[in-house]
Amino acid sequence: MSPSSRSLSRRALLGFASAGAAAAVLPGCADGSGTSPVGGQPRSGGRLRAVFSGGGAAEVLDPHQTNLYVEIARAKALFDKLADYGSDMSPQPRLAQGWEPSADLRTWRITLREASFHDGRPVRPADVLASFARIVEPGSTRRAKSALSVIDLANSRAIGDRTIEFRLKRPYGEFPNALATLGTYIVPAGTPDPAKPIGSGPFRFRSFEPGRSFVAERNPDYWDGAPYVEELHLVISNDEAARVNALLGKQVEYAHDLTPTSARTHEKTVQIHRLPLSNFHGLAMKIDRPPFNRPELRQALFHLVDRDELIRSVLHGSGEVGNDLYGKNYRYYADGLGQRSQDPERAKALVKQAGADGLTIDFDTSDASTGLKEAALAISDQARAIGLHLNVKLGNKDTYWADIAKNGVLASYRSGAMPLESHISQRLLTSSTTNNTQWRRPEFDKLYYDSQSTTDEKRRADLYLRMQEQLFNEGGFLWWGVSDWIVASAPTVQGVDANAPANTLNWARFDKVWIA
Repeated sequence: MSPSSRSLSRRALLGFASAGAAAAVLPGCADGSGTSPVGGQPRSGGRLRAVFSGGGAAEVLDPHQTNLYVEIARAKALFDKLADYGSDMSPQPRLAQGWEPSADLRTWRITLREASFHDGRPVRPADVLASFARIVEPGSTRRAKSALSVIDLANSRAIGDRTIEFRLKRPYGEFPNALATLGTYIVPAGTPDPAKPIGSGPFRFRSFEPGRSFVAERNPDYWDGAPYVEELHLVISNDEAARVNALLGKQVEYAHDLTPTSARTHEKTVQIHRLPLSNFHGLAMKIDRPPFNRPELRQALFHLVDRDELIRSVLHGSGEVGNDLYGKNYRYYADGLGQRSQDPERAKALVKQAGADGLTIDFDTSDASTGLKEAALAISDQARAIGLHLNVKLGNKDTYWADIAKNGVLASYRSGAMPLESHISQRLLTSSTTNNTQWRRPEFDKLYYDSQSTTDEKRRADLYLRMQEQLFNEGGFLWWGVSDWIVASAPTVQGVDANAPANTLNWARFDKVWIA
């Protein structure tokens, strides 16, 4: 690692600046008149430094283990998937040039584009099949396992050098969504070396310090066009104020995940990019254990929460109320269900029906992502009026998401964008490996599988509605709001796609960014 990289890494470790320190002002902007982005044609050269929140020593480079946003950003710098979600949530071909299903939706033929790994080897069907076999191997808890488990790998095969025929265990009408799932990156066949990752992505690996820094260099042979910047540095700070200060102090050129307040405060000195309605805010209640194994108590929270107040106090007015269902405005979203509003009397009656009057419930939250703690505190205040005591517990920033997946009963939750089908397959099926509410219903699973076995769009939409009605009435997720995802960049940074929701193809596309 170069001395400058080492210095930047140390600043990242120290949080760049005290959270309470006054933010620096970029030269030439002290008059508050604002800074216009620098224009011009794309140019090559330079270094892009981006700051994300992270997961400490538990961070991984393994592209099949990605969970944190910084891990996803690193993975997409080094690796490719067969497909990725477009800004409209439709699957877009990447390493796959396209796909063709059979009439019964049980066989899908994929043609690979001409692409090479960083060591010069061409990407071949054997690499794809080996990557997917690694994800779904026995004992694996990798995020994409539930989505890819539908593939009958033993009977899937290569046809020539660039075509794969996937045989499926059941019909899957939205199979390209599975190819775009987080963590479905393609690695060379064989045993990958996690310390020296080789992918086919726009950047080549140089160095990695978990919880501190990542450095990669330009891949001049990238199939989708070589990146403009010569080097990419990703650094870590779990403090939002420190991320802002790092950008203002010119220690980085890109800062991920800002609050609406920070965006309004600094929009005259840096570029603010509001990624449209891709930040879903909610609660996760584990329904397989007391006290939320009682549906009345889950329903009590549905009627307790003042969504309008949370939009005002947590999102500072920069969002829309949710209706306890994921994917507002996305395809198949059940927008015909009546909008819930706060009903304290109904909530109080449901608490009594559940035998929970006066009960104290631990409520996990963290500073791991913006708004989690503030939402928990506000909802805890609202709960006192109906006889519930929600004991807010501030968890470890570095391990929060892993901790709430396994432990506790109630947690602040947040999600980026994905199609409704992917949300269900990843989080709500009996086989889902990221089932944080422990929602396991065979009848629900059947509705999902039926939705994927039909080519009749009207029937599929009806099945999605029936699934969402179950979740609306008895589910473990309470989605109270949706807002833009906010990132910021220096005035000299060009090429950031402000229309790409978090988690989608053109989010964190650092290969398409240049320094003007």
